[in-house]
Amino acid sequence: MQIYADLRVLTARPSPRDEALAPHHLFGVADAAEAWSVGRWLRAAQAVLADIAARGRPAIVVGGTGLYFRALTTGLAEVPAVPAAVRRETGALYEALGEAAFRERLAGLDPESAARIAAGDRQRLTRALEVALASGRSLSDWRRDTRPALPPGGWRALVIEPDRQSLYDRCDARLAAMLEAGALEEVARLAARGLDPMLPAMKALGVAPLAAHLRGETSLDAALAQARQDIRRYAKRQLTWFRNQTPDWPRATGETPPRQGPS
Repeated sequence: MQIYADLRVLTARPSPRDEALAPHHLFGVADAAEAWSVGRWLRAAQAVLADIAARGRPAIVVGGTGLYFRALTTGLAEVPAVPAAVRRETGALYEALGEAAFRERLAGLDPESAARIAAGDRQRLTRALEVALASGRSLSDWRRDTRPALPPGGWRALVIEPDRQSLYDRCDARLAAMLEAGALEEVARLAARGLDPMLPAMKALGVAPLAAHLRGETSLDAALAQARQDIRRYAKRQLTWFRNQTPDWPRATGETPPRQGPS
């Protein structure tokens, strides 16, 4: 979310003073009307990293969205866009067949995905079939062709993992600081643009409840309470993701030196 120029306050982007202390890249480079995907970000990040490496400088990649780290470290399948008509057809087929028969249909085109995707995961099942139908190639094949953007052994990882209550307290304090720094005014400017509510920037934490307050639909206290809850839930999901997906990465709790782990 920090790529969006419209969201400096709500995404806690580095301040101009911090940005002056060291070169920063890909902060505030996109307009809120643009819908950046992880693929677009990855291509931009690879170009930046290549430029930094060419200058013989180290790069520090920071953030909290697990999918972006996964794209860098394990690769991202460059699957072609699926036409809306195919998505509708696939969704209708799932409704008509039910999960078991739909999975059998998928197994005929992509047996690996049919066997891998958990029971009840409609989104991934339909995604696998729509990719196969639209591209003529299974999602499993697309995934096998992926290559990590960062070469194995060419990077080190660190997860900042404070205890949950400390993290929640920091989230609450940051929201209060954002309000003082002009979060309401930032949301008002964004809302005035009349952008599609499905755009990524419009889904940034804090935008929806503060926009509802500005429209007179809720009090400021209620909006802030909702924002605090949303932020805490997101922070909890981040903790869970990194614990499950990166158990071998070293940790820094903020209280003790980081536990050593593999590069």
